[in-house]
Amino acid sequence: MSSASQDALRDRIEAELADPLRALELDVEAVEITPAGKRRVLRVAVDKDGGVTLDDVAEATREVDRVLEASDVMGEHPYTLEVTSRGVDRPLSLPRHWRRNVDRLVRVVLADESVVVGRVRSFDEDASGAVTLEVEGERREVPYSRIAKALVQIEFNRPTEES
Repeated sequence: MSSASQDALRDRIEAELADPLRALELDVEAVEITPAGKRRVLRVAVDKDGGVTLDDVAEATREVDRVLEASDVMGEHPYTLEVTSRGVDRPLSLPRHWRRNVDRLVRVVLADESVVVGRVRSFDEDASGAVTLEVEGERREVPYSRIAKALVQIEFNRPTEES
């Protein structure tokens, strides 16, 4: 399957799933299709405010399966369905990602290739806005348009409000 047709299929699957999953208060974060022998593996990553539970993943799996069975989007080829949570290794690219990570430590690579590590303090819901990071005790506003890549940093001893 060509890259263009792969992208079109991924977009079509995402469009088919968006509303049914939104009804479960879930967002489709990623759709990936990879060949696996004679089958394909369809991975659908979901997220929501407050995080995704195992029950959410189970409910999303049932809904994705129902939607795909009712449509012809996957064609006649067999596939294996995997529904997962978004995971911390996915880049923050939308305002909702920043909202869901307020108070988390992030590493931001800017368009000029400089790097900023700071804690998310606030964000604009508008994609043309900015995120406010606390960097070494100082607040710094970073426009989304200047962000090349941003990832949540794993903290084993994350500070609490009292510390």
